[in-house]
Amino acid sequence: MKINILIVEDHELTRFGLKTTFEGVDYVDNIFEADSAEAAIDTFNNNQIDVIIMDLGLPNMNGIEATKQIRSTNKDVKVIILTSHNDEKEVLNSLKAGANAYCSKEINPQRLIEVVRSVADGAAWFDPSIAHIVLKASANSPTFDNENNRKDYDLTTREAQILKLMTEGYSNMEIAQILVISINTTKAHVANILQKLEVDDRLQAALKALKNKIV
Repeated sequence: MKINILIVEDHELTRFGLKTTFEGVDYVDNIFEADSAEAAIDTFNNNQIDVIIMDLGLPNMNGIEATKQIRSTNKDVKVIILTSHNDEKEVLNSLKAGANAYCSKEINPQRLIEVVRSVADGAAWFDPSIAHIVLKASANSPTFDNENNRKDYDLTTREAQILKLMTEGYSNMEIAQILVISINTTKAHVANILQKLEVDDRLQAALKALKNKIV
């Protein structure tokens, strides 16, 4: 199944480079562009968009606020933050706004293509350079258990395998292929994992697993 991508970037040369990166990619159908948050919201509201590649440093409204507004109206769209910033506050506010991934602009183009495919398929991904920021913040978040108050999550062997692959950024389809199981079986296991860990999404599950050394 092909997807439609919206690239939100105010620098024309960078936007052109991103568009060129995804032209001809087998899983991409249409590529839309916007040079501001306002233009991005307008484009999103008038087209079927599956994945948004969002810059943070936009004029007027920034990428975090744009992400928040878009995700508040549509929980299905995937938002990938692509920025040169790795400020702790911006990282955490991006995730709180509903971003599914956070990438450095220094990412290899081929790797970005892989990240977009994985995120479109339901995976959460964040650049290794900011992992310590997210894990540090999780220690003070009520979403995550305290190390001194760990509990038995009663994961099956298969669920533990899948959770480990989730923490490594694999999508449902990739997990199904690695474990040689159906995509529907994978999705069922993921749903059970989220319920047992008492979290809302894959990113929270991955962070909880890493912090509490569940896998």
